[in-house]
Amino acid sequence: MADEIYFSNNYRDLSQQHGTGAGFQFEFHCSRCSDTWRSQFEPFRSGQAAGWIGKGASAAWGLLGGNANTIGNAADGLAGATWGGARDNAFQRAITNAQGHFNRCPRCTSYVCGRCWNADLGLCMQCAPDTAAEAEAARRQGLNASVSDRAYSAGQNAGNSYAVGTPRQLVCPQCSAETHGGAFCAGCGHHLAQTPQCASCHETVPGGAAFCPGCGTRQ
Repeated sequence: MADEIYFSNNYRDLSQQHGTGAGFQFEFHCSRCSDTWRSQFEPFRSGQAAGWIGKGASAAWGLLGGNANTIGNAADGLAGATWGGARDNAFQRAITNAQGHFNRCPRCTSYVCGRCWNADLGLCMQCAPDTAAEAEAARRQGLNASVSDRAYSAGQNAGNSYAVGTPRQLVCPQCSAETHGGAFCAGCGHHLAQTPQCASCHETVPGGAAFCPGCGTRQ
């Protein structure tokens, strides 16, 4: 029977096969908060040796004017023959160590760190949130909702005095600045054309008219 696979989707392989810095290292992260734990670096001696051989061959052949790629490739090939098994063994050791830093939730099967684990219930904080924290969050949400409702009502009351039927130029034709519905442009002072309305019946009054055509009120 094949060995059980742990941390199948919440780890990152930082291992390096070739070069003088060749080695194995793995980074595991909490499925809830994404905090990470990184395994200790284990050198891959064959890969490091191949890296040094390649560097030495390059230096030597550089002085002689030759090409050291053949020697370097051969050394990398020898190291590569043992890479797969060495990497699997290093990964298994990293998993064994990582299990001491993470807990597996039996409900959602996620691996979480100690801060995201509800030890009293044996579940992750996603499945069994802290009751006090949830209560405080709900209380704050209720407060914000109440304030939003009151602010909305205040805005409705203030809107009763706003002349919604008055046409407004929102962009100044002189300098193209936004006017925000004002009578004059804040950018250049240009007087913005607004169709006047009767204060009594809110009927549109033609420019230059002395009386409202709707109710006869003097303008």
